[in-house]
Amino acid sequence: MTDLRPVGYVVGTLVALLGLTMVIPLLVDLAYGNAEWGVFLEAGVVTTVAGVSMALACANGKSEGLSIQQMFLLTTLIWLILPIFGGIPFMLGATEAGFTDAFFEAMSGMTTTGSTVFSGLDDLPEGLLLWRSMLQWFGGIGIIVVAMVFLPELKVGGMQVFRSEAFDTDGKVLPRAAEIASRISVIYVWLTVACFIAYLVVGMSGFDAINHALTTLSTGGFSTRDASFGAFQGPAEYVSSFFMILASLPFVRYVQLIAGSAKPFWRDTQIHAYLAVIFGLTLCFAAYRLIVNEDHFEHSFREGLFNVTSIISGTGYASVDYQLWGAFPAVAFFFIGLIGGCAGSTACSVKIFRYQLLFASMRAQIRKIHSPNGVFTPRYQGRPVSEDVLSSVMAFFSFFIVTLGITSVLLAATGLDLVTAVSGAATALACVGPGLGDIIGPSGNFASLNDPAKWVLALAMLVGRLEVMSVFALFTIRFWRS
Repeated sequence: MTDLRPVGYVVGTLVALLGLTMVIPLLVDLAYGNAEWGVFLEAGVVTTVAGVSMALACANGKSEGLSIQQMFLLTTLIWLILPIFGGIPFMLGATEAGFTDAFFEAMSGMTTTGSTVFSGLDDLPEGLLLWRSMLQWFGGIGIIVVAMVFLPELKVGGMQVFRSEAFDTDGKVLPRAAEIASRISVIYVWLTVACFIAYLVVGMSGFDAINHALTTLSTGGFSTRDASFGAFQGPAEYVSSFFMILASLPFVRYVQLIAGSAKPFWRDTQIHAYLAVIFGLTLCFAAYRLIVNEDHFEHSFREGLFNVTSIISGTGYASVDYQLWGAFPAVAFFFIGLIGGCAGSTACSVKIFRYQLLFASMRAQIRKIHSPNGVFTPRYQGRPVSEDVLSSVMAFFSFFIVTLGITSVLLAATGLDLVTAVSGAATALACVGPGLGDIIGPSGNFASLNDPAKWVLALAMLVGRLEVMSVFALFTIRFWRS
């Protein structure tokens, strides 16, 4: 039987740390003279005590290594339990949200989805706005570590092709996690600081700059304004696009770059493909707006670049309602959200490398049809791709499509229309943020949805953020027997 104590110890420790970080929005509310500072005091005490109690109860079972079952369980429980405690300030604070809305908002934050159920953001206390941004920032750094340590070990969705990219310690998961986290965290923090300074330079206030720096580097998309990035149109869109792209690239390449090895960064075909897709789509939308919408070049290029980067990276900022551009952009943006950024980044969705592996496999199969006696092996990054990697990728696509269909049906069963149900399922599973239609489109939010729909979407965010298969594995009998 699987020993749950090591898992409980790690989860409890993280819950306690989450509670301690509530001191930051508490101090911010005190500085701004907001009476809601007591909310974070109360929530922080409850969260810290609960986390410490869990960690102490499981301390005699802590281990330097984790089994496969424990890793699967840990990755899921972290993203399930932390949002429960992260949502407490929303229930006690100015939003006075119920448990469903609080959990939805916290889950959207921790998974860096960016969908929100709150309106009137411009009038919310500064501490609560900062807490939303912090949740996304924590989720961003957390998913990088999961993507570089746990998912390659678990062979989820073809992530095992990056096992050689990680840091070789002694083969134990937790020491390697600590080493990767320490190196990547430094880079993550400095990129956030650089983004903050850049936002200040282009005219954002200090408070807006720090919040948007946190949600840009995490590719989360929470904003301090109801208008999202529509309140900061102009040079800030270029700054945001630049840092969203940086956040969508593999962070292990930054580690290698700083260590003096630049070749892996420049030779990474994943990066090449991702940048090419962004550039090509931006030019496509710029040309469309010039011809169809009769816009001028700089404006059409800027809006195209910003919104393409925002959606493909899973950030979910919206500077305009692109549905007003016409049917073609609206449908195109739906599918752009299903592309995603690079593996080992804060970006969400399917990820560009899986499409590369899919096309490589398709190309090999087509060549085999033309030459039945030939031997054609799919290659990635110049190396042959093993059969287990290809099988894992194909399984991921299958699980993703089936989950998308089931989620859409469940949302439709709650009473949502077709567009809202399908686009809501896609945006939750891909962790993008805005969907399509008048309700959850770029100019709307998820507040008016009924509670069953919000629970379906929140769970879809969890499944999508953890690459689908790592969650479903927990529900198989063989998993618990092995």
